[in-house]
Parts: sequence; structure tokens; C-alpha cells
Amino acid sequence: MKFSDFKLNDTILDALFYMNFEEATEIQEKAIPTILEGKDLIGCAQTGTGKTAAFVLPTLNQIADAPSDGVQVLILCPTRELAIQIDQQIQGIAYFTNASCYPVYGGGDGVSWEAEADALKGGADIIVATPGRLMAHMARGYVKFDTVKHLILDEADRMLDIGFYDDIIKIIKSLPAERQSLMFSATMAPKIRSLAKEILNEPEEISVAISKPAEGVTQKVYLTHEEQKVALVRHILGDKDDFQSIIIFCSTKKKVEKLARTLHQKGYACQGISSDYEQEQREEALSDFRSGKTRIMVATDVMSRGIDIKGIDLVVNYDVPGDAEDYVHRIGRTARAKTEGMAVTLVCPDDMFKFSKIERLIERELDKEQPPVELGEGPQWRAPQGKGKGRKTTPSKAKSDRNKSRGEHKKSDRKPAPRSEKKPDGSDEANGTDSRKKSSKKRPPSKYQLLFDALPNPKEKKS
Repeated sequence: MKFSDFKLNDTILDALFYMNFEEATEIQEKAIPTILEGKDLIGCAQTGTGKTAAFVLPTLNQIADAPSDGVQVLILCPTRELAIQIDQQIQGIAYFTNASCYPVYGGGDGVSWEAEADALKGGADIIVATPGRLMAHMARGYVKFDTVKHLILDEADRMLDIGFYDDIIKIIKSLPAERQSLMFSATMAPKIRSLAKEILNEPEEISVAISKPAEGVTQKVYLTHEEQKVALVRHILGDKDDFQSIIIFCSTKKKVEKLARTLHQKGYACQGISSDYEQEQREEALSDFRSGKTRIMVATDVMSRGIDIKGIDLVVNYDVPGDAEDYVHRIGRTARAKTEGMAVTLVCPDDMFKFSKIERLIERELDKEQPPVELGEGPQWRAPQGKGKGRKTTPSKAKSDRNKSRGEHKKSDRKPAPRSEKKPDGSDEANGTDSRKKSSKKRPPSKYQLLFDALPNPKEKKS
């Protein structure tokens, strides 16, 4: 469907025309008519399917010609980056309307706090807020939500994961009972359904492409050891000179800092981003990445959802994500809007089980490759040395030493244990039990383990 088929306000259609948006995505096609009818809705769709426009377009259409003296729309989202992104998209779509929008999120200074307070007192039609920052304003007593007609929860599953449930409920209790409520999530977990029952009124349910990577993503997997990862990343980047926008996801802030510093020292236009960075640094880094000034962004999962950066060519999972769903969100940064892209995941022995869960989720077994031979074996591993000038204490010697320190018990102090006769069939005469050892079969190694067994281990000494 084309956006003109939804009979949207002309001012909105004009903005979409200038933004080169013509055809609706599947989630937009299904959600927009329902929202325009004023019904509550719970929508489930993966990153990159056009979720934001699916709720912004119809909601903005309903308030574009209905001026008010207060806040009409409240949008809650989990992170400041997502709040900024939603606000920017609303600013573009609402350009020719009289509707105003203001983002409310943490990390700013006193000036931004005052500007947020003015907006929350009725100075903006639409508020896009993170729950924690909004609760801080509400505690001051000046927030006015009596005119709110539309409530939207975006990335609801992530807000619950972060621990915003109590804040969300308190915020919702401050809103008018008569309102339209929309909830969007990347997953439909039981906790999401439970929240939907609590805040939605007979909602329509829409699910689109749940937990499946975009068709345009080429997925590659390398089996590697932790010590080889930095060299392997450099190898992966070596023949990607035509890739202008690359994201590398790491599991910890420490790894982000180390890898970003290493790549920068090797001459790559690279920056890191994590919660350790100040808000101003994060916004500047994202701005540089969007503009192309920074070619490679090394990040924690702060960027795995909700950051609308178009044209990403390559996503590298430096670490396998702990949640299989997060894998889909990470690689969902590339191949957006029917484009093509590549996703590379580095899997070490400790990540074998986690990656098998990912393959079950995406219903596909991916081919596994080994690092190129030219990467070498990495740092050498040295076995711990025994005490006393390298002398080692054998288990039998250690046992003898323990016995000496405790002292030998006298035979007269010990009572003989009752003897039992064994029957020819192996059962115990005294207690009637079978004392024979049961034969146990070893579990065969997994297919992943067999692959790793063939992989040179950098921890092993050279013979």
C-alpha cells in the first residue's frame, strides 16, 4: 500500500513526499488503519520494519488539526538514543503541521532540565520520554497529563528488561482513563502479554516477522578462541574497503574501549560508545557515525535496538549475545529497508551453547568457518608452576603429607567395620544391594566441539 491510501492529512503526506517515503511496510500497513480507528493495539515487529512510523503517522494525524493547551501524546521508550530518534522522526513528519514535540531523557544539564519542565507543563503536544527521567520530573509536581489522549510504549520488552515496570505503572496511573493505548515490542514474551492486559483495553494484536533476520543479511560465523578475536576482526575488515558503515558489538564496556583503541591505532576511523561515555560524547559519536566521519562504531548493546542509522554495511558480533533475541536485533542494524548487508559472528568455545540457541530461534543452521592460518596462534599460555623452585608435589605425596600432619590413628581406637559377603551375582549379603558398578557411556561430543577440536588452540604450547 501507498501512504496516500490511508487518507492521511495532506500536511503529513507532503512531509512523507519530501522524505521520499511512498510505500508502507508490512507493520505500517497493518497497524495504521487500526490506530486511525482509535483502537488499542499491541504490535510485535523486529528492528528495522518501520515500527516508529507505524505509530507516529496515525497518532500525529489525529492531533494535527486538534490543537490543545497541553500534552496530547506520551511516548515512553527505554533509552535516550531511542527517544532522540523518535523525536527526530516526528519532527520530520510533523514539519508542515502545527504539532510540537519534545524529548525528555537523562544526561543533560540544567538548561535542558528547564526546557523539559516547560514542555511537560503543557508546552508541547508530544512528549517522548524515558521512564526514569520522566519520574524525576513528576516528583516535582508540575507535570500535567490531564489532556493526554494517546499513550505509546515503544520497545516495551526492553523497558521491562531494564526494570522500568514500576515506573511505567506509576506514570500510566497519572494519565486519563479515557485514552488510546498502543504497545510495540520486538518479542511477545509472557511478561509483555501480562503488561498488555494491565494497560490496554481489548487491543488488536499484530505480529510481523518475529525474531527472524532480514532476508538481505548474509550471515557468516567464525569459530575462534578469545585470544584470536582482535586479529580476526582486523582480518575481516581487511578486504572491506568498500564498506563505509560498520558496527561491532562487544559484551562489555572494557572490550569496547580496548577494541576501539586498537583499531584507531591501526589507522581505522573508529569510535567506541557505551554507558561509560558522557551523553554529549555519545551524541557526538552517533552524529559522526551517521555523517560518515566515523566509519566503524564499536558498541555495547546500547545500540542494538532503536537507533535508526541507515546504510550500515556490516555488523560484527565480537561476542555472541547472551539472549538469542538480541542476535536478531544486532544484525537487524544492517540490510534495512530491503537493502543488503553482512553480519559476522565470532564464536568461542564458551559460546557454543548460546549460539545453538540462536540457530534454533532463527530456524537455520549457519556454516562455520575457521580463522585463516595467517592469523597465527596468538599469545602463548604457560601452565602454573608449583611452589619451591619449580618442584611439583604429586597427589600421592600430598596425601602422605596430610596423613602425617593429622597423625595415624591407633588400631585399638578403630572399630572394625562389619564385613559382608558378596554373592556370585554381585549383590551385597548384608544390605541386599547390588555393589557392582554400573556401566556408563560417555556422551558423544557435540558437532560444535568436534569443530573446535580441529581448531588450533593458542593456549597450547608449541611442541
